[in-house]
Amino acid sequence: MSLINTEVKPFAAKAFQAGKFIDVTEASLKGKWSVVFFYPADFTFVCPTELEDLADHYAEFQKLGVEIYAVSTDTHFSHKAWHDTSAAVQKINYVMVGDPTHVISRNFDVRIEAAGLADRGSFIIDPHGVIQTVEISAGGVGRDAKELLRKIKAVQYVAAHPGEVFPAKWKEGEKTLAPSLDLVGKI
Repeated sequence: MSLINTEVKPFAAKAFQAGKFIDVTEASLKGKWSVVFFYPADFTFVCPTELEDLADHYAEFQKLGVEIYAVSTDTHFSHKAWHDTSAAVQKINYVMVGDPTHVISRNFDVRIEAAGLADRGSFIIDPHGVIQTVEISAGGVGRDAKELLRKIKAVQYVAAHPGEVFPAKWKEGEKTLAPSLDLVGKI
């Protein structure tokens, strides 16, 4: 079953952000746009490159009213230790959520049962706590923050402009489509 247009399921977790441990729940995702960004594990190889890319673009996400929640099945203590020892991870100012119980990774259907880790999953969630996009990638395939930003702009635009949709490769400022009988067979 697809998670698109479903509300985020309940969870409670500890997280690391800005030198502090904080509590995060599904309610934390409401009232603003959110990205829940799963990655397999701390102290690995592709993961810090992705998290650093998000950190390098974090101000752009914030300008769009988006908070980032990076999640792995590690603990919040592990996140702090990684933050303290990795130059790439030290750049992170967004929330790093620990999911050692695997409740969150199961809720988002990204848990790799045999490994006890999470797949690379990116979820854009609207201010009502409803999942609008889902992207799952193979373990060795890193994601691109700029592509995620493009998708957020598209989802936010569609939410604000009912009746409009986007063609492939759409970028902010480009023409959208208004589905109608006149367009059938002409694209």
